[in-house]
Amino acid sequence: MLTKEHILVVEDEEHLATGIKYNLVAEGYRVTTVGDGPSALKIIEENPQSIDLVILDLMLPGMSGYTVCEALRAASRDLPVLILSARTLAEDRTRGFDVGANQYLTKPFDLDEFLSRVKNLLALCSGRAGHASSKAGPVTSFEFAENKINFETFEVTTGGQPVRMTQLEMTLLRYFVENEGRVIPRHELLQNVWGLPGTVQTRAPDQFIRRLRKTFEVDPAQPRHFLTIRDAGYRFVAEPDNP
Repeated sequence: MLTKEHILVVEDEEHLATGIKYNLVAEGYRVTTVGDGPSALKIIEENPQSIDLVILDLMLPGMSGYTVCEALRAASRDLPVLILSARTLAEDRTRGFDVGANQYLTKPFDLDEFLSRVKNLLALCSGRAGHASSKAGPVTSFEFAENKINFETFEVTTGGQPVRMTQLEMTLLRYFVENEGRVIPRHELLQNVWGLPGTVQTRAPDQFIRRLRKTFEVDPAQPRHFLTIRDAGYRFVAEPDNP
């Protein structure tokens, strides 16, 4: 029997960590639980290829989940991260995405939704790995207007000035670049960028597209590259026709 993916659960409430582990193991996953951030980072640092997904609480002793996620991204770790938190405010979600989380689920959560997100996020990241090893390979760098992007080093400049972007922003940007010119339905972005079921109701795509416009558009209020197509989805145009 093949062993499924290895999931690291970072949760300081022992009863909750035990319950999460029980349900994940029942689905066939290998699970390791720790109660603090430094222990999680040590496990990943010692054997980075052994962990396939991190499920991360925010309110941890000593080191917050935000700091743990930032440390992962600063070390160029592209591990998928699912934040599991009792914090329900919009600014908490936004900060979670800003530090590099792939998904954010609030406590208390529905078990079926939780397991679905785990499955989708693992499948999404596995698909990206497979794509990276394909003959054509993913886009590694791209230029449009006065913007230069290196997807491997996360180096971004606009008008010659460096810009700092989160991993999720880069993932969304890369998806637009790889599908340049095509109208992308909202549900497709949710599935292929966020790893969520396309039926989930969330304004995350709108928020992140506004951020891409603020970074790359000359006039974010009148976008020429990142377009919203009413009742259809979104479209990225690298070289728009002159008005």
